[in-house]
Amino acid sequence: MHRYLVYVLALVLLPVSLALADRWPAWYWGVGLFGAMALLGTWDVLQRRSVLRRNYPVLAHFRYGFESIGPEIRQYFVQSDLEDVPFSRQQRQLVYQRARNVMDVVPFGTLRSTYAVDYEWINHSMAPTSIPHHDFRVVIGADCARPYSASVFNISAMSFGSLSANAIRALNKGAKMGGFYHDTGEGSISPYHRENGGDLVWEIGSGYFGCRDEQGRFSEERFVENANHDQVKMIEIKLSQGAKPGHGGVLPAAKVSAEISVTRGVPMGVDCVSPSRHSAFSTPVELLQFVARLRELSGGKPTGFKLAIGHPWEWFGIAKAMHETGLLPDFIVVDGAEGGTGASPAEFIDHVGVPMNEALILVHNTLVGLDLRERIRIGAAGKVTSAFDIARTLALGADWCNAGRGFMFALGCIQSLSCHNDKCPTGIATQDPSRWRHLDPTDKAERVRNFHENTLRALRDLLGAAGLNDPAELGPEHILRRVSPIEIRSMATLYRYLSPGELLDRVPGHAVFREYWADARSDSFAPPPRIEALRGTKLH
Repeated sequence: MHRYLVYVLALVLLPVSLALADRWPAWYWGVGLFGAMALLGTWDVLQRRSVLRRNYPVLAHFRYGFESIGPEIRQYFVQSDLEDVPFSRQQRQLVYQRARNVMDVVPFGTLRSTYAVDYEWINHSMAPTSIPHHDFRVVIGADCARPYSASVFNISAMSFGSLSANAIRALNKGAKMGGFYHDTGEGSISPYHRENGGDLVWEIGSGYFGCRDEQGRFSEERFVENANHDQVKMIEIKLSQGAKPGHGGVLPAAKVSAEISVTRGVPMGVDCVSPSRHSAFSTPVELLQFVARLRELSGGKPTGFKLAIGHPWEWFGIAKAMHETGLLPDFIVVDGAEGGTGASPAEFIDHVGVPMNEALILVHNTLVGLDLRERIRIGAAGKVTSAFDIARTLALGADWCNAGRGFMFALGCIQSLSCHNDKCPTGIATQDPSRWRHLDPTDKAERVRNFHENTLRALRDLLGAAGLNDPAELGPEHILRRVSPIEIRSMATLYRYLSPGELLDRVPGHAVFREYWADARSDSFAPPPRIEALRGTKLH
């Protein structure tokens, strides 16, 4: 009720002011003030473009007022526009501008220090190209019965349950309008994913939501029911996620509504738990056999897995299993430790998992070294909001990018950091109908489409300036980084890249391969014996 307090007080005090004004004309100031507030609040409640104004009539305008002088307040008193908390104001503003189709140019030069360590850029060409389109695509599962042509920029995994019904509606409709895919997250395919017919990547986590039996085990029969729907374009097995790798999720019993119960295939009134590991497989080889089985059950749709890199011998075990068995995923999505659209334990979100750049390079290098890179596509996710973010991620080794929080900003997210308490002020990350019903899916879908469209237009212009014709031409040599005030290195020289087939001939000098490759096993995720022997001792 406190959200409506100012509006209600205005409605109450307006007639009081009118009565007092009959006796004391000076009270007409109250009539004017409270009348204006009542009219403003009524308009806020009735309009459909701003969820914040519908949830906080009158009060929202105070926020807008402070926001309008926010740059000045931050400049003089609080923080810079470039401070990541976790996204900078500059990053968020860029998404808002592109989502609203307003001018996104920057006046008076960059706010970044071009001589600061870690400053990055892409070199331009004296012979720029003119690219006729910006609908850049990558074919995934070319050898499958039903390959998929994906945009190079898509919506990352965010489940119904974490996001509201109207947020899911808006994201999927935006994906449909823009011709890109919408990852369901591990919460399975809800009715809201199906309403607008946007392309779906069905993510299957350790809870097997949407394809589980009464005991929580994987059910082939229930999997087939969803997987063969035309709207589902690819199947993604979630091994781990950047926000909380190695940690299962819990949706409290109070949030397991009837809709979520049906969508996930879990009972109401009971905590919905995602185990920390899968029960359908326990070794690298079994994982690949599971991938092959899901591809078969889905009628030949591209099937792969998503992971955040942790212990390197575990990823190397999967790679060795690919080489030894010939069972290959059609794609791998690398989730960086900087990801996280919902809530996670503080230690996990701050200190667990490998960041996207290093994780992506490790996966890319391993596949190149095994001569498998041309047969397996790689997606990557981790704080991608701009065309330069996409370009540098593709240059490091990815074929396409996913974004979660970037598309949340397009929906109107204000980074209030209340995703975990069901009090999201913009109706995005909440199951409270009094909040999410004010999010207009039609209006927000347009903004989702605009953000995607304008970001890819910017990518087209960036590629043209670099003298390139397609994102696939990007390589680590195109991205430069300042490593000291007087030294610049390209990503190609900053990181060690393997040559095709190098792992088939020898163990490279690259430290992580030298340390763990020989000991990795395709039949077990267990640590090498020498690592196991060190556990329980201080003799490291």
